[in-house]
Amino acid sequence: MPLKKSQKSLKKWTKQKWDYTGKKGKSRYLPKAARDSLTKGEKAAGSRAKNKATKAGKQKAKYTKAEKRAVKRA
Repeated sequence: MPLKKSQKSLKKWTKQKWDYTGKKGKSRYLPKAARDSLTKGEKAAGSRAKNKATKAGKQKAKYTKAEKRAVKRA
């Protein structure tokens, strides 16, 4: 039986090498391909957005435009 689209997506997602762009808990958790495609400034902007949301008491923060583009391509 062939895999459904959502199953294929999950299989691809689990094979990616996920890690933080900087210090753990202070930066974004992204796949390696996305981390490598972002510039130093784009990574910093993402970390600032994450830190701002954390200080505001939010557990999640939206990706910046550059991060969205990088994750989509990864």
